[in-house]
Amino acid sequence: MKAVVYNQYGLSDVLTLKEVNQPVPKVNQVLIKVHAVSINDWDWGLLRGKPFVNRIMAGILKPSKDKILGSDIAGTIVAIGKSVSLYKLGDVVFGDLSAVGFSGFAEYVCVPCQVLTLKPEGMSFEQAAAIPQAAVLALQAVQDKRPQKTALKVLINGAGGGSGSFAIQIAKSFGDEVTAVDCKSKFELMKNLGADHVIDYQTEDFTQNGKTYDLIIDMMGYHSIFDYTRSLTKNGRFVMVGGCSSLIFQTLFIGSLLSLFGTKKLAILPHEPNKNMADLLALFKSKQMKISIDKCFALTELQQAMKYFGERKSKGKVIITIE
Repeated sequence: MKAVVYNQYGLSDVLTLKEVNQPVPKVNQVLIKVHAVSINDWDWGLLRGKPFVNRIMAGILKPSKDKILGSDIAGTIVAIGKSVSLYKLGDVVFGDLSAVGFSGFAEYVCVPCQVLTLKPEGMSFEQAAAIPQAAVLALQAVQDKRPQKTALKVLINGAGGGSGSFAIQIAKSFGDEVTAVDCKSKFELMKNLGADHVIDYQTEDFTQNGKTYDLIIDMMGYHSIFDYTRSLTKNGRFVMVGGCSSLIFQTLFIGSLLSLFGTKKLAILPHEPNKNMADLLALFKSKQMKISIDKCFALTELQQAMKYFGERKSKGKVIITIE
């Protein structure tokens, strides 16, 4: 089968399309013919080996072997392990494979059935592949980390990307007042998704304008932990979803101390793959959550797609389709 692999850290040009052995499902696995895969920040970080913590997963100096990225897949089950009873041949499924080895940028992938969800009718393969990691992170950040049950003033940094576009809509479903931060070219998208206020990070620093928020969700993470603390209300919460190495360490150590001795809480969001997928499907079914897809590329165009993703210009999700 065809798959895109990498065996050194770098930019999109280190990705190679090659023939590899088609996997065979173990007793508790299913074999999926992949139809669509989305690109996530984790793919981009693992490819570059940045932040450094990503190298702990794949290899300090270089990947320990040929690696296949791609965590969010949608496809059709074409073979089943002996002990699998949840699914049958022909079932159409989707899910986040980040906890079970990635490997989505390929024609076929074997996965344990517990990470999968049946794709509902009326949802395309591309839409299904866009949901798992990005939307689950957004839901966790908005729903699980709320400092109070009433409507909040929420700021989302990086709101025009994959996870951010979901976070805007999920926050609005709770009745929150949402401030969306990204580049000006994404203003129209963010407003269409429900953002009440928009900020161009290239011309305005939201941590310096004197405004405060009950919940700050940061997909990019490039300010200091003290900037975020200043921008929170008295009992506010900062949730780091993605960002640079320095902020990771600041949040882990300084943020933990500030949270321990103060009323403001600052923490890194622990990703729980495929959590509350039923809640996301309910939002989709009720039309409270649109799935914003910027561009689709073929598997043979993954280099181009990853380069485009890394430029941070995409409005919503970038999808790889596999014939």
